[in-house]
Amino acid sequence: MKKRRIEFLFLILLTVAVYIVFFSGYSWRIKLVAGLFYAVMILISIYSLMLENRSAQHTLVWIYVLVFIPLIGYAFYLYSGQLYLKGYLFQSKRRNDRETWQRLMRSETKPDLTFLQDQQQGFARFAMNASPTPLSTSSRAYVLKNGKETFAEIKRRLREAEEFIHIEYYIFRSDRLGKEIIDILMEKAKAGVEVLFIFDAAGSMSLAASDIALMIEAGIKVQPFSPLKYGFFNQKFNFRNHRKIIIIDGKIGFVGGLNVGVEYLGEDKSIGHWRDSHMILEGEAVYTLHTVFLLDWEYVSREKVLEKHRAIRSPIETDELDGAVQVVASGPDTQQGIMSDFYYSLISSATQSIWIATPYFVPDEAIRTALRVAAAKGVEVRILVPEINDSFLTEYASRSYFPELLLYGVEIYSYKKGFLHQKIIIVDGNLASIGTANMDMRSFHLNFEVNVFLYGCSAIRDLVAHYEQDMKESEKIRPVEFYKRGLVNRSKESFARLFSGVL
Repeated sequence: MKKRRIEFLFLILLTVAVYIVFFSGYSWRIKLVAGLFYAVMILISIYSLMLENRSAQHTLVWIYVLVFIPLIGYAFYLYSGQLYLKGYLFQSKRRNDRETWQRLMRSETKPDLTFLQDQQQGFARFAMNASPTPLSTSSRAYVLKNGKETFAEIKRRLREAEEFIHIEYYIFRSDRLGKEIIDILMEKAKAGVEVLFIFDAAGSMSLAASDIALMIEAGIKVQPFSPLKYGFFNQKFNFRNHRKIIIIDGKIGFVGGLNVGVEYLGEDKSIGHWRDSHMILEGEAVYTLHTVFLLDWEYVSREKVLEKHRAIRSPIETDELDGAVQVVASGPDTQQGIMSDFYYSLISSATQSIWIATPYFVPDEAIRTALRVAAAKGVEVRILVPEINDSFLTEYASRSYFPELLLYGVEIYSYKKGFLHQKIIIVDGNLASIGTANMDMRSFHLNFEVNVFLYGCSAIRDLVAHYEQDMKESEKIRPVEFYKRGLVNRSKESFARLFSGVL
């Protein structure tokens, strides 16, 4: 908070200096002092920027902005949402979450993973060192292919809740689907079931205040994540909670790409068919997913609830192992760039095939390199993106990365049936990721995300089958034809790519 006040003071002083130099009638001596003061303030800002230890390229870009775009450049830098990426914005949550995971994991025994293939074991070793969350061999994962399947199952399971329902969404709308779920939540709350509800304040702006009031009146505890009461002047505005989590009685967990709104059922005529994937978890992995939610709840509510639910675990009792499951959270409350590291390691482990589906494809340099190298080694690399995106910048920024990948033999497909929103990576048909994180800078560095990584699970077969069906509803981008695109499209791509760091 103190540092933020200092930065606002800097912005005010810079504004005053610019006014004196360019618009006031003061003497040249006073204007000279104001100009020198402005230069000193900019140099201090540049020094602070250098201490953040970003890449040399990004640091130089921001230096150019600060130097050559007076005042406006500083304001854009201040509110770009990246100033506190390694700083103090979520420091308390990051520290508390890290200490909590360390405490919880002290009593955990490492699972025996010798039944996994060598490649899976290699990725598992990385995963256990990179993330504090455990791998579980006492869990089950089930894939839900679309909104109709997903919300029918969610509503059925919610009605069966006996003890508690904990729910967290980026987008939750007050439309027909949203109201149906709210009615179930209120009914369960009135019956004595504990209902905790987190919604992202920016993503869920269409959640009506009247519906929130009705939920609270029914006994539901409702909390917004990163409220917008300070608007643009709150730097947290750009850091959003993109997680989609439902935990029911500590036995069932839902996670994936689907938010709550009728468009996710394909009922929005302006969007059309919505292709997405979600997942049900059972067993010990539910405990990990639940802990992610509880840490978020403690942050937004200042209410200590973790210890109350710590003992609630429901491992799958079976002699037949079905691979391993790991829930991985990422965002400003975790190690920086952890999801990018997981994606890079997963891609790099491939020996036969890499199948990716993502609505927003703005990969960082490490992932682009991993994809190019894999394709050059003869690994089949497929990337599936929507033909029409819901964002001009994202659509054309994504396309700007196609030429270098096509050159190395990466296959890129355009999904034709509707809007593709699923976030899937399948490697060699026996390793996979499904969750909320897109393959873009926002998911890697700005948003709070959660993914499920699957090691040799039977659920991967369903992901493979669904991906093969998606291929039939897609068109391969031909390199020769793509290279012939006009100057207008190339210009759009180059312009959109400038914003890759915040897409």
